[in-house]
Amino acid sequence: MTREEIIAAINSTFIEQFEISEDKLTPDKQIFNDLGLDSLDIVDLMVGLQRRFGISLRENEEIRKVVTLGDVYEFFVRLEAKRNNPKT
Repeated sequence: MTREEIIAAINSTFIEQFEISEDKLTPDKQIFNDLGLDSLDIVDLMVGLQRRFGISLRENEEIRKVVTLGDVYEFFVRLEAKRNNPKT
């Protein structure tokens, strides 16, 4: 997947699961403060993203550092890069 495809997939997950309009989905938005998600929403988000990307996030500690939507984008871009080139 390209970076643009990853961002589109993440955005569509936010739109489908939380009915957040696409114009609000910018990299600088904080997931809790700006997008209004709570801890239960984050669980739903992680399940949705795991399904969409076909990966498990359960034991990935990096996901705990995510604060903004841009952080989510970068996290999945890195995961996709590792999946495509496991030696890095």
